[in-house]
Amino acid sequence: MDRSKSILGILMSLVIASLILLAGSFESITWSGWPLFVMCGAIGFILHWIVFVPSYLFQTEHYFDLTGSLSYIATVVAAVLLNPSFDIRDLIICAMIIIWAGRLGSFLFFRIKKDGQDSRFVVMKTKFTWFLMTWTIGGLWVLVTMAAGLAALTSNTTVELGLMGYVGIALWLFGFVVEVTADRQKTRFKNDPQNKGRFITTGIWSWSQHPNYFGEITLWFGLTLLALPVLSGFQLVTLVSPLFVFLLLTRVSGIPLLDRAAKKKWGEDPNYLAYVSGTSKLMLSPPRQKV
Repeated sequence: MDRSKSILGILMSLVIASLILLAGSFESITWSGWPLFVMCGAIGFILHWIVFVPSYLFQTEHYFDLTGSLSYIATVVAAVLLNPSFDIRDLIICAMIIIWAGRLGSFLFFRIKKDGQDSRFVVMKTKFTWFLMTWTIGGLWVLVTMAAGLAALTSNTTVELGLMGYVGIALWLFGFVVEVTADRQKTRFKNDPQNKGRFITTGIWSWSQHPNYFGEITLWFGLTLLALPVLSGFQLVTLVSPLFVFLLLTRVSGIPLLDRAAKKKWGEDPNYLAYVSGTSKLMLSPPRQKV
């Protein structure tokens, strides 16, 4: 990627972030005269830019995913500590994000330490503006994905959990279990020397080609449902959170990248072709044929 495109990517990320911060600050409580949503929403960018400096100097991507997870955790902890009137909804949202971020961040960190590198960063980490753009997008990812939850955490409105809240909690729990199960099954599969060079088709992976992404999308929809009752006005713009996760994972950086890599590796393997044709792309559903 050339320098001009990287700079444009950075500027676009900051524009999108500014719009989200502006919308989320509506009905936000204030701290020292500033909307708490804005103060907390900036934390992810600050942490990503701080860690970018040594990461570029030492040409390493090992702390990218870990920085993302720490950004989620630091953001919600700051929101709770600085909110003088947080309630049970806030505590549940905070717990959801901390549990998810802590689990996924540690999983990805230990995985990259074991693998040695992430192939996506081989060239990127040698290009200053491209690498900086990626870290900036990392800050944007944190802000947008948790925007609805953060808006609820910093809202000056209090509403009982109600049916929608309990449905949201149930969806989050279901999605979290699916994501954890998928990651653990694939890790065990890859750690078995007999499976070297093979693709997983067993367990929950026989019901979906990308069950981990299905789980992640589901849990963010659940968290957004939990947050929705206390949002109003321009805060409703933050409902883009789960849609953003869905579109990014299914149309941009998740499934498309993995599918292209898998097709390149196993595209002429009849077993792989049978698996793809007989297994749901994302949703969990019984396989259409035995693979």
